[in-house]
Amino acid sequence: MIMTAERTKNLLLAIFFTLVLLLRPGPGSAAPVIKIGHVAPPFHGQHIGLEHFARYLAEHTDGRIRCKVFPLGQLGGERSLAEQVQTGTLPMAVITTAVLSNFVPQVGVLDLPFLFPDRHTAYAVLDSPVREKIFACFPAKGFVALTFMENEFRDLTNSKRPIRDPADLKGLKIRTMESPIFIDTFKALGAEPVPMPFPEVYNALEQKVIDGQDNPLFTSILVKFTEVNHFVTRSHHVLTETVMIVNRDFWERLRPADQKLFRTAAYEAMIVNRAVNLEGELKLPRLKISIPAYIREKKLDYVELTPAQREKFRAAVAPIYKKYRTRIGPEIFDAVLARVREMQPR
Repeated sequence: MIMTAERTKNLLLAIFFTLVLLLRPGPGSAAPVIKIGHVAPPFHGQHIGLEHFARYLAEHTDGRIRCKVFPLGQLGGERSLAEQVQTGTLPMAVITTAVLSNFVPQVGVLDLPFLFPDRHTAYAVLDSPVREKIFACFPAKGFVALTFMENEFRDLTNSKRPIRDPADLKGLKIRTMESPIFIDTFKALGAEPVPMPFPEVYNALEQKVIDGQDNPLFTSILVKFTEVNHFVTRSHHVLTETVMIVNRDFWERLRPADQKLFRTAAYEAMIVNRAVNLEGELKLPRLKISIPAYIREKKLDYVELTPAQREKFRAAVAPIYKKYRTRIGPEIFDAVLARVREMQPR
């Protein structure tokens, strides 16, 4: 049978509308899965906190809001993740303040070296009104900040020598995060900073492209950095905080009730993250061994900085404080330092 032009047109229209009906989501269709990217390993408190976040939303919406968490930089390094969230190609990510400071400079105040003497002081700052001062800077850059999460207190490892004094770092190639304040800090300490995404660090250490790196000790052990770096210094020079960020346009499309659920889930994720990290400070759950026992077993050359040694490091990085007060902005900078001083014993 020969098809007329009119008959062909009608047939194509019928096929088109049939496809539209077949492809249209039905009343019971699930919404798209919300992807959340980060670079921490799956055993880390940050990832476990994010898994809790996803479960909370699924349980409190009967599966209407579903999230999938991608650890270990599966969706890209931190700078790439921030750019993806900013442009809206990724709805959510958790990114270190060090990398986020390239987009929101004010958040870099939390990366000042030797700022927090302990967790108690850090949480007194992070859970105070200072948080809202910092988070208010995010929307102008295309982000909404939901909560702080954390990596851990950072320590040093290297393959060359023990580090007890700033002079011991002179000339060492130390991997840093892709952050101006970290780069400037290690320059001030006499090292040669090498900015590098986290997933590339092990190979760079193994191939001697770099001499050392700074990460929480339990992370360095569990991702096997200490297999190629036998010198360990418990410096606790920075408590690396991360921020759970959401694309601003994505956030504004959420119902107010869902925004409230997101914030509650984020708060719970923060608590879970902190609890798991604190446990990791005391033992290494995956290896079923304490950190001191692991150090003895592996014969690591271990140094824990004394208060006097920490003061020498603090003195060496003093110019960083002066430089970044201007860059961060005096209001937030001074508010953070005032809260830190408030928490110190009199």
